[in-house]
Amino acid sequence: MPRKIAPNIYWVGMHLKNDPFQCHPYLIVNEDESILIDPGSMLEFDETVKKVQKLINIKSIRYIILHHQDPDLAAAVPAIEKLINRDDLEIVTHSRMSVLIKHYLVSSSYYEIDKHNHKLITSTGFELEFFTTPYCHSPGAFVSYDTLSKVLFSGDIFGGIEESWEFYADKDYFNKAKQFHQEYMPSKDIFNYALSKIEKLDINLIAPQHGSIIQKKYISKLIQDMKNLDCGLYIEDKYNQELTNTIAELKEKDSLLFEQSKRAEIGEMIGNIAHQWRQPLAIINAALSILREKNNQNILDKKDTEEKLQKMEQRVIYMSNTIEDFMSYYRPGKAKSNFHIYDAIDKSLNLVNIFNKNIDLNISVDKTIKINGYINEFIQVLVSILSNINDIIFSKKLLVAKIDIGLNIHKQYIVLCISDNCGGIDDAFISKIFDPYFTTKHKSMGTGLGLHIAKMIIEENMKGKLSVINLKDKNSKKIGAKFTIKINNE
Repeated sequence: MPRKIAPNIYWVGMHLKNDPFQCHPYLIVNEDESILIDPGSMLEFDETVKKVQKLINIKSIRYIILHHQDPDLAAAVPAIEKLINRDDLEIVTHSRMSVLIKHYLVSSSYYEIDKHNHKLITSTGFELEFFTTPYCHSPGAFVSYDTLSKVLFSGDIFGGIEESWEFYADKDYFNKAKQFHQEYMPSKDIFNYALSKIEKLDINLIAPQHGSIIQKKYISKLIQDMKNLDCGLYIEDKYNQELTNTIAELKEKDSLLFEQSKRAEIGEMIGNIAHQWRQPLAIINAALSILREKNNQNILDKKDTEEKLQKMEQRVIYMSNTIEDFMSYYRPGKAKSNFHIYDAIDKSLNLVNIFNKNIDLNISVDKTIKINGYINEFIQVLVSILSNINDIIFSKKLLVAKIDIGLNIHKQYIVLCISDNCGGIDDAFISKIFDPYFTTKHKSMGTGLGLHIAKMIIEENMKGKLSVINLKDKNSKKIGAKFTIKINNE
């Protein structure tokens, strides 16, 4: 006899003696649009048809749901199609599986869940929701959820392999189900992804394709036990050792990257100090040359000497302040604070010495906008971006360059944009610009870590987004690049 498990929902399978791999078809009675779920193979065909016909006229079946493409649930479909004999009969499955199911010589049309918003709503108002569980254990696997009865038809998930089969699961069901999941789920990560979707649902009953039906009182603990289960690749000793070795290797590379980033910071600091010092050193050197020449000619007067000495003293103070600025900038100040973004912009512009007579600098910012974070790290990001622009101006010997800096709040984001008109980034390089060690500069000008570290600071430390695009004119010619920083406005 069919067994009722929820209002209008019936188990229409059979018990196969001495077979640990019990397969369970289910029927949802829904007037002339009834639904047969995972009808099974030809081993159960006769018994399934008998049980269905005790409940409804088999021609009342409008949909057949196939949670995956394996023969244990799909092989009987062509024979059932002939009995139903409806032109509007549809096979409900995922598009990744319909291309395989057709090889059973299935003739009905397909209702592909991924093309129907993962829902099925019949003309009677009955509704099923579908949740994809990819690679558990099929690429197009999914589960079906009756929103009214709160029954989950879980396909292979929660299935069990057990010869001493019981219709309803008991508190020890996990021990009967774990072997199936260890052997048929591809990995713990993939399985947990599926479970994370399922545990968000309000479930009264789980009706799996294999094993026993699980009542509400056991569901929560069973899901937690399943989440801790090693399965698939994780139970292979060789893979486990390879995984351990890979994790150790990644930790070593991470440590090496950290050390290299620190060395890169020091190199960048020295390079920036040298860049800042060139002009004042040139002025001091010129003043000394003038003083020496006038002294040699005995035309040096006190006023002239005072002026030159004062100018040199100003430059020395400036150079001293430059060192202090950079030391403060690179000092690991890890205390988070609220700071004005404009202050970080102003500091960065001074550090990079962007104020140049051949640079048209346009700053349009709301000076009141604040964020919470590490100001020195944020300055480091801006310095990396501005230094790259500065280097391009220098390497291309641009006589006139333009830099635009804009800051505003857009919806829930604080958005900072830095753009230039320096010709843009080569299309072959733009996707790699944030990769570690990637650089188009001479090795004396950069390590290729600056923008990579900048992206890590924004996206990992500040939970924001750093991106870059090329700017183009109306003829699609590249005119420059635009860096955008987006941070949640909390």
